[in-house]
This record gives sequence, structure tokens and C-alpha cells, in this order.
Amino acid sequence: MVQIKTPEQIATMRAAGLVVAAIHAATREAAVPGASTKDLDQVARKVLAEHDAKPNFLGYGGFPATICTSVNEVVVHGIPAEDVVLKDGDIISIDCGAIVDGWHGDAAYTAFVGSGHAPELVELSRVTEESMWAGIAAMKQGNRLVDISRAVETYIRRQPKPGGGKYGIIEDYGGHGIGTEMHMDPHLLNYVDRRRGKGPKLVPGFCLAIEPMVSLGTPRTRVLDDEWTVITTDGTWSSHWEHSVALTEEGPLVLTSPDGGRAKLAELGVTAAPDPLG
Repeated sequence: MVQIKTPEQIATMRAAGLVVAAIHAATREAAVPGASTKDLDQVARKVLAEHDAKPNFLGYGGFPATICTSVNEVVVHGIPAEDVVLKDGDIISIDCGAIVDGWHGDAAYTAFVGSGHAPELVELSRVTEESMWAGIAAMKQGNRLVDISRAVETYIRRQPKPGGGKYGIIEDYGGHGIGTEMHMDPHLLNYVDRRRGKGPKLVPGFCLAIEPMVSLGTPRTRVLDDEWTVITTDGTWSSHWEHSVALTEEGPLVLTSPDGGRAKLAELGVTAAPDPLG
């Protein structure tokens, strides 16, 4: 069952999304050489406290931290730790969420630590982020869930990979519905699987976390012994981008973007819905 939200509920989700955006801004600034991923988790906890919001990752299925910190070949669900210290040239994907009045926000981004990053890493992050926005632009009334999957996959497949070969679109993880829980129906693949059909039709009140994960090599992953940390099976580095998005009568609203997605969607010829919080 897909949970359809009222405009008032979407406004509360927007409030949660802005807290997530604030966490992103603070952790991005703190993700410097010499910082531990545990330091970044403490930064996120401080932002949540300042906004009187609750973490939705901490304790979720037993997860022991407030954010996920996934460095280099770690795709997702990396656990913050004092002994994981960022180095110049690393990349880190930070995934975090917030709860405001029972409603959830969830988003992720990839950051570059220090300088001197190889061009293929810069392009990997760009391709992943842009594929997310292609998926967001496909979140239109009358489209179906598969249209978002197709938009994400098509964008990635059309990008030439530096050095040749293909990008790996991670197979085992994808986007999801979001609302009164962090993970809800429907599951959103980042590629088209014809066995799954077209999926539900997109209507106002539909809220999704759209989150492509892409590697420089394999689409396959494995989970480490901590039962959380997911890495690529071939050790290639990966990128993860995510926004929570609501479909309204006036178009998509990117709940976890500071401007509601207005500027980026305009580049793609899509008008973002007005921000219910002004």
C-alpha cells in the first residue's frame, strides 16, 4: 500500500527535509582530512538537537549511529567510527534523516575530502547526482514508478565513463516511499526490471526517496561482518545521492533541498511546486 499525503502532511515533511538539508551543510563543512566519521556523526546529532528533531537512523533495525558514513568502496550503511579517519583524496557518501512531528526526511550526498581527486571520481559523483535529478524530473502526474527508474538508468547509461567500460548501477539497493516511516512502499529500482511491471501511477500526495548508487565497476555488493556496511564486490569506489520528493498538484517538491529543487528542476524544464513553508 502506498501512503498518500495531504498538503498539510507534506508541509511537515518539508520541515523534516530542511533539517536534513542543515545536517548536509554542517557535515559537508566538517568532512575534512583528519576528521573521523564519528566526528561527523556528532555534528549531525548537534544539528538535530538544535532543531528539536529526532534521528530516524539511530536504532533503526539496530543501527548504532545517527548518520551513515560510506567512504570510497563503501556503497551505503557505513557505521561512523573513531578509527575511520578521512584522508586527502577520499570520497564519502553521507546519508541521514530526521523526524519532525512523526514525519520523516531522508537524503544523501557524496563529498570530496581535501583535493586532488581523479577526474573519474569527480565524474562518478556528477553522473550519480544528475541521474537522481533526472529521476526527480520524471516524478509527474500520470507517470508510473517505472518512469523514474527508466529516467535514472537512461541518464547513467548515456554517460561515457572515463577510461571506458560502464558504470555499475547498484542492484541490491534503491529508493523507497517515505512518510510516517523512513522506508515504505513502493521500492524504487534505479534500473528497469520488466519482471516488476510498471508500478503504481504517480498521483498528488505520492512521496519518494529517489537515491541512485553507482560504482566505477560492478553493480554487485556484499555486506561486511558488522551486518551493515555494504561494499562493492570488486573494491571499486562508489557514489550515492538521494533526495526525498513529494508530488503535489503543482508539481514535484524536493523536500530535502534548501530551495525545494526549484533551480535544478528549472534547468530540466520542470517547475517545482511552491514551498509550503515559504
